[in-house]
Amino acid sequence: MSARPLIGSHATVTGGLAKGGLSYAEAVEAEVIQVFVSNPRGWAESKGDPRQDELIRQAPVPVFIHAPYLINLGAANPETAAKSARAVEYALDRGRQIGARGVVVHTGSATGGDKERALRQVGELMLPVLSRLGEDAPDLLLEPMAGQGQMLCARAEDAGPYLEALERHPRVGLCLDTCHLFAAGHDLRAPGGVDETLKAVERAAGADRVRLVHANDSMTALGSKRDRHETIGKGEIGTDPFRELLAHPMMKNVPFVAETPGGKAGHASDIALLKSLREA
Repeated sequence: MSARPLIGSHATVTGGLAKGGLSYAEAVEAEVIQVFVSNPRGWAESKGDPRQDELIRQAPVPVFIHAPYLINLGAANPETAAKSARAVEYALDRGRQIGARGVVVHTGSATGGDKERALRQVGELMLPVLSRLGEDAPDLLLEPMAGQGQMLCARAEDAGPYLEALERHPRVGLCLDTCHLFAAGHDLRAPGGVDETLKAVERAAGADRVRLVHANDSMTALGSKRDRHETIGKGEIGTDPFRELLAHPMMKNVPFVAETPGGKAGHASDIALLKSLREA
């Protein structure tokens, strides 16, 4: 990857994974894209199309996968936990087939209220999956959440225990969502706030664990614990923190992907803004 952050967005794949995803990337001038390879709100597994898989595998634009939202590796319900583990393994396998760089998975919650039990379960479910990863498989990227309810990982320091549950496996990285960080109480707007937040991440996880950023402004206030994405510069975070993030040494090889509202036009606008901040 480039020494400077690549900038792109989530992409719809209507018409086929490669046909839809790559045409979307071209339309919004994305340097990197994130896609779903199955219904994000269901458990069903898509078989995929070998022709589309090969086309996207050969594409010059790096690709990341976002796993379904239903996944909760800390769930107290055994059926949900088992389905979650299977969904992660499926997404990792599809990622291998299409040459994806990483698979983003929400870190989930302790639905029974016992976080220690939930973290043990995360390890029990995922360590066997990680042990089966081949060299050509994507990394598993944990996405800390906004902090609502019994979330297992929201603030930077929460990444430490989560990674410990996974024995700090080298194929496990982090996907930082700026909206989630802000909602969880990290004041990216404050003087030195970006650097302070990233130092907290480094202390908990290590500097090399951050492998993707979801670049989203926040509709809601600092510490709201609510996940409400907004157009970059139109929310509570503003543009300056994104400029600082893009220039930070920890981010020099980390792609930025917008998941902001407004569809294709909104993504094109946010990508253009992020590129201008990168050059500033």
